[in-house]
Amino acid sequence: QVQLVESGGGLVQPGGSLRLSCAASGSISSIYAMAWHRQAPGTQRELVAMLISGDSTNYADSVKGRFTISRDNAKNTVYLQMNSLKPEDTAVYYCYAVIRRTGVRVSDAYWGQGTQVTVSS
Repeated sequence: QVQLVESGGGLVQPGGSLRLSCAASGSISSIYAMAWHRQAPGTQRELVAMLISGDSTNYADSVKGRFTISRDNAKNTVYLQMNSLKPEDTAVYYCYAVIRRTGVRVSDAYWGQGTQVTVSS
């Protein structure tokens, strides 16, 4: 089994910063990609940032220049540094990873349980 555990959410004022973490654990052979998605009430879940093996990154236009995704391969952990936060960044943030488990030939997609980020004065 594989688990993704997020941390780092909370309440922050507009213009502030937060750093989210997501640690993958279990019988992991390799991680192809790790990403952050978010979902605000009444909206569809959307991709925020993705990091593919080889350090290729992709960001939503709404967060470019403000958010940075990074990864610690030794810890199987992905981070999302969020700066200059805006009220419209308020959402539940979900970690996502494409992982090949030990002894398995194909990769599967996994989701974390989500962490709330609220940007409000």
